[in-house]
Amino acid sequence: MKKDESKLDKYIYTFSSYEDEQALSALEMRCFFGMESETNIIESTVKIDPSRSPFMKERIAVLFEGPSFQELLAKVATFEVTRESFKVIYVKNGREEESFEMRRKMEREVGLQLVGNVDIHNPQRLFAVMNRNGRWVFGDYLKSESVWFRHQQKPHQYSTALSTRVARAVVNIAIPNPTGVKAIDPCCGIGTVLVEALSMGIDIVGSDYNPVILAGTRENIAHFGYSGEVTFTDMRTIRKHYDVAIIDLPYNLCSVISPEEQLEMLQSARRFADKVVVVTVEPIDKILIKAGFSIIDRAVVKKGTFSREVIVGK
Repeated sequence: MKKDESKLDKYIYTFSSYEDEQALSALEMRCFFGMESETNIIESTVKIDPSRSPFMKERIAVLFEGPSFQELLAKVATFEVTRESFKVIYVKNGREEESFEMRRKMEREVGLQLVGNVDIHNPQRLFAVMNRNGRWVFGDYLKSESVWFRHQQKPHQYSTALSTRVARAVVNIAIPNPTGVKAIDPCCGIGTVLVEALSMGIDIVGSDYNPVILAGTRENIAHFGYSGEVTFTDMRTIRKHYDVAIIDLPYNLCSVISPEEQLEMLQSARRFADKVVVVTVEPIDKILIKAGFSIIDRAVVKKGTFSREVIVGK
């Protein structure tokens, strides 16, 4: 049996986040899918590579579903696997009755319906089975890869830079669908946001008004095999137009800026970008609005007693 091509593709995603990052994860979900979930499971027709998000664990591309496990098995038995070796994984939905023994049993039962070569260790194709809201689903399985984790080991670090997890989520919030989008990080610092964006194939350039750090920024980008434009530029002089700007406002003792300077920066962003995602450690609602932006969404990210706010403006 082949999938009914008249139906929209459906995907199931599972998420996991630390308590201090739950608001950021929810904001990322809203930007990706237009909704969030209290259960950390989302169903959507939107296709996202789970490795893009620091919070996504996995994705199931649904092939078949049924109201009972036996009805699902009957549909799976008609599926053509081709000659690829495969493995079946049971994806938990958090219910207490999903014991280890039950999960292994159901993996075996589903696997027995498929014609092909089972390979537990190095399968060419992964399938998943899951009980979702009382119905059973089967589909292609893709596990998330923690790309952001590798990016922690940069040649040059900056004590006040965003963590790679937060930076990756901020990029996704700013650019949920990269197709045709031109982006800029006009206060790029050591390049944490740039590295995450470039690793996702996003068309982004960076600039900063601190010439001392830019050599380190370029080295950080090159260290991971990426390439991107990084220039010494005062964002108030930017003339090119971009679809979105990601602005991590300077805040440490070496980069103190007044509310007047913040307003100038954001007024400039209003001129050269259609949308902004601003990361700030102090309230800037009034300044954003005065600069001409409407606040669309927001989230607070905490780390101990320290907190940042991520604000989406258009």
